Amino acid sequence: MIIFVGRSNVGKSTLIYKLTGKHVRRGKRPGVTRKPVEIVWRNKRVIDMPGFGFMSGLPKHVQEKIKTEIVRFIEEHADEIELAILVIDGKSALEIIERWEKRGEIPIDVEFFQFLQELKIPTIVAVNKLDKIRNVNLTINKLIEKFGLSGTWENYKDLFVPVSAKFGTNIEELKKIIDKKLRAFQERRE
Repeated sequence: MIIFVGRSNVGKSTLIYKLTGKHVRRGKRPGVTRKPVEIVWRNKRVIDMPGFGFMSGLPKHVQEKIKTEIVRFIEEHADEIELAILVIDGKSALEIIERWEKRGEIPIDVEFFQFLQELKIPTIVAVNKLDKIRNVNLTINKLIEKFGLSGTWENYKDLFVPVSAKFGTNIEELKKIIDKKLRAFQERRE
């Protein structure tokens, strides 16, 4: 199983389409995907998880309930999950993370990354909306720091992958890294 997780409106569904050629429901406003949506790609179950965080028109308690359901789904299926792709909006992620930090809170993207690491689920952070990022190196280096890692993008080329789901930029590179991580997962299992 491969899961796609991330905030609402970061491009998870569009990225799945660009990778697999299979349509999953996409929307212009946050919160279109409210339950896990499953497709099959390369004999793998690909799960488009609901976005966490702000969802247009939904009260806070419903948003929290959806977040809890996402966490529960991941915990219950941790042994089956070969790869998690955490999709973040490369244009706004740093600003959002810093806003959370100023309030003394752990940013939800960082919290989810750490949660996946604790469960030992192989992860790729797809830094989406590459077409809107001015300085990719600087942005990814700052994200690496915010995610609690040390080093630079050079150290994490297989973890932080800049893409543009909308324009299909760097999708082939992402596919190569997905294949590499899936092979490594299979080798560990054998």
